[in-house]
Amino acid sequence: MNYNKLLFIGLLSTIGFFAEAQNHDVDSIHKVIGSEKEDTNKVKSLITLSVKLWATSRFDTSMKYANDALELAKKIGFEKGRGNALMVIGNCYDYEGNEASALKYYQDCLDVFTKISYKVGIARSHGNLGIIFEKMGNYPKALEGYFNALSTFKDLRDSEGIATCYNNIGNVNIRLNDFDKALDNYLQALNINKKIGDASGYSDCLQNIANIYHHNKDYGKALENYSEALKITRTIGDQQSEASVLGNIANIYNDEKEYDSAFFYDSKALALSKSIGDVSDYGFDLSNMGYIYLYQKKFNESKVYFDSALQISKQTGDKEYIKDIYRNLANIDSANGDFKTAWTDYKNYIIYRDSLLNEATIKKTTQAEMKYEQDKLNAVAEKERQRQKVIRNAFIGGFSIMFLAAGLFFFQRKRIAKEKKRSDELLLNILPEEVAEELKQKGNADAKSFDEVTVMFTDFKGFTNIAEKLSAKELVAEIDYCFKGFDNIIHKYNIEKIKTIGDSYMAAGGLPMANKTHAKDVVNAALEIVGFMEKHKQQRIKEGKPVFEIRIGINTGHVVAGIVGVKKFAYDIWGDTVNLASRMESSGEPGKINISGSTYELVKDDFNCTHRGKIQAKNKGEVDMYFVEGKV
Repeated sequence: MNYNKLLFIGLLSTIGFFAEAQNHDVDSIHKVIGSEKEDTNKVKSLITLSVKLWATSRFDTSMKYANDALELAKKIGFEKGRGNALMVIGNCYDYEGNEASALKYYQDCLDVFTKISYKVGIARSHGNLGIIFEKMGNYPKALEGYFNALSTFKDLRDSEGIATCYNNIGNVNIRLNDFDKALDNYLQALNINKKIGDASGYSDCLQNIANIYHHNKDYGKALENYSEALKITRTIGDQQSEASVLGNIANIYNDEKEYDSAFFYDSKALALSKSIGDVSDYGFDLSNMGYIYLYQKKFNESKVYFDSALQISKQTGDKEYIKDIYRNLANIDSANGDFKTAWTDYKNYIIYRDSLLNEATIKKTTQAEMKYEQDKLNAVAEKERQRQKVIRNAFIGGFSIMFLAAGLFFFQRKRIAKEKKRSDELLLNILPEEVAEELKQKGNADAKSFDEVTVMFTDFKGFTNIAEKLSAKELVAEIDYCFKGFDNIIHKYNIEKIKTIGDSYMAAGGLPMANKTHAKDVVNAALEIVGFMEKHKQQRIKEGKPVFEIRIGINTGHVVAGIVGVKKFAYDIWGDTVNLASRMESSGEPGKINISGSTYELVKDDFNCTHRGKIQAKNKGEVDMYFVEGKV
């Protein structure tokens, strides 16, 4: 069944000062920290920087600054700063999957805030402890944490915090199969989200409530809530949730044997999941279509969709789903009289089931169960055609009961699959795809040497002076706009973004997969970046606003690339090639692309270049440099 994800809001720790941190640029905060005295303001700045880094998934660096804040807070006796630093460190450990360490820091944080009677911090700490205990499967302690947080948020009249707690309590109720209590808590959260105008939270609550009505077979109320949620997801443009709701509506119509309506809604879910590239949901929707045909005893059509769902599930690595699909295929092939294929499907079901079970259980049950199923299939094979029809009809009735009873299981599995998808997307946002895959398969990624890579550096002339004329919010918005534009351009040319450092942007062509067009690709991208910045500059001048003028430097040569960090990873490159690319940038001029002789030799037939002669580059002596004027 295509159940919507459970709400799992894990950011109680950052309500408050996280919002403040969004309004600061990392580079400007660095500068502030460097000029401050060792007092409470410096602790606050370190924490703000740490939260900003945490928000961009740079957990190692975030933890470093949080620890700096922690040590300074201890030194000057700033207990509130100490508590906030402990909380950020706990956040980092939580998102790294280190629940034991996160638990320790959240408990220390609670102790500090309790000592100074800081209610906001106490509420956040209790909520975070509840999240960790829930992840660890200690549901009584999770409920204790959530209820303590709820009580404090009520004292503070913090509606957002209260709604979050009700949702998280509802999540634990679901895990404990207490659907009545879950419904009460989701309704509480729903009313609060409606009151404060949180459309996304309101939609999520509607879907969770609909899931419970669906589980209880109250299809009318389930449809009512799904339909309202569908309108909201479309209004706010949340296509992933929209696809999930469409699939859930299809399931209800399928349960009610209104197969035309079920087909209609699941077709829409399939099309939407495919269009937005949600592979996981697309697999679920294919499987749902298989169930729709299965309920109608259209076994051949059902098999087609289950086969397609199986291929998707193998791509996503969802063993639970693969196991269930094989079981369904075994039953379908058996009903069609194809007992050889049914037996193969069932053996695959056993293989995947066993990979998910405890080893001791496997030894006790596998041999006996497979022998039983083999005997049963052999016996069915000897029956007459009429007998096969009776068996098929009996199977459908029994499967329907099993299907409805499995609601909770699918409910939880869908949420796990969503979290896995988010985890994979986060990894791909940090590392190149090839490196990410190597890391997932091996647990580590080897450093690699590349004979020829083209490295590009950009930065803004007079950044510090211009930054002083802008507010923190304006500065962040401007840098964000420019770097997003750069990201889009280099993606078009298959160039890998390496990192940003303040106002400097670094990218490279020809890695992690070597190619022969890297120099041309990077120069083409640089030309587009210059054009993008010139257009943006003219718009800023019309508006009477300060402008950034970009310098770009490019060099080609040998580099070493790999992952740095122990607990969280960052992909980086090293070598003299990188250093010289940086010198090309610093030796350039605003609005110009300055390339080295090694890059020039690779692109001279494709671009018009002007030789600048040998220019003195810091720590490199005199180096041949060329300005790229445009394409040939």
